[in-house]
This record gives sequence, structure tokens and C-alpha cells, in this order.
Amino acid sequence: MKELLAFPILVLVAIVQMAVVGRITLLAGSADLMLLVLVAWALQPQVATAWHWAIAGGALVGFASRLPWAIPLGSYLLVVAAARLLQRRVWEGPLLAMFTVTFLGTLLFHLSSLIALRLTGTPLSVGDALGLVILPSVLLNLLLSIPVFFFIRDFARWVYPVEEE
Repeated sequence: MKELLAFPILVLVAIVQMAVVGRITLLAGSADLMLLVLVAWALQPQVATAWHWAIAGGALVGFASRLPWAIPLGSYLLVVAAARLLQRRVWEGPLLAMFTVTFLGTLLFHLSSLIALRLTGTPLSVGDALGLVILPSVLLNLLLSIPVFFFIRDFARWVYPVEEE
């Protein structure tokens, strides 16, 4: 039953991403709320449904964007894999893991998007894409990662309550 929570939550995240967060830009970059939610969810130790969320989130973003659907799906699956790996290894510092995975995940997503767009014939300068889109997006994602992490941590504690001994 807890797996079914992913669909309404991720649809709401996608709507907020497109309607609000996507409009807040720094130069030409914007934050990726779906990436932040997936990373924060995957970093919670009690969560067992991170892979379901990554597939649903990647499918939603792939359907809603003009990118090939494999780019968001593959990027989000790799980001969740990195988050789960760091969650097991760096259990003392989940916020540090959030920053690390957010930084690397944003770079992975945007660089793979840049490569896909270049292969489809879109004339993009790598320097302009890096300076105007990728780096500002990294900064915005890092700024938003703290409130998203704490919100998702509280949500995960509500969904997976800790049993009293």
C-alpha cells in the first residue's frame, strides 16, 4: 500500500516543478524538484520503495518534457542508486550525502540532456550550456536541497513510523 503513495506525491511534485519551481530561474538554469525529492527519499534508511519512486518520477518527467524518456529515467535511477549506496556508507551524515548526490545528479542529468540534444541536432554551445544552465541549476538545487531533505525526512517518518520498544 505504501508503494501507491508514490503516484500522487510524484504527480504533485511534477506539477509544482512545472508551475512554480521551473519559473524560478538563475540565468537560464532552474532547480529540479523531482531530482531533489528522489534523492531525499532514497537517503532515508527506513524507505524500501526508492526504486519505485525513481521509475515513476523518471517516467513522469520523461512524459512531461521534450527530452527522450530514457534520459530522465536513466538519470533518476542512477541518482537513486548513488543515494542508496551513500546512505549505506555515510550513515552519519545524511545531509552531506544529500549535497553530494544532488551535485553529481544535477551534473549527470544536465550533461546527458546536453548530449541528447546535441545528437538530435540542436545547436548548443557546451560553454554556454555549462555557464548559463548547468552551473546555475546546480546552485539552485543545492539551495533547495536542505528544505526538501527535511520535508521528505519528516514525510518518511510519517509513512514508516518507528516502532516503540
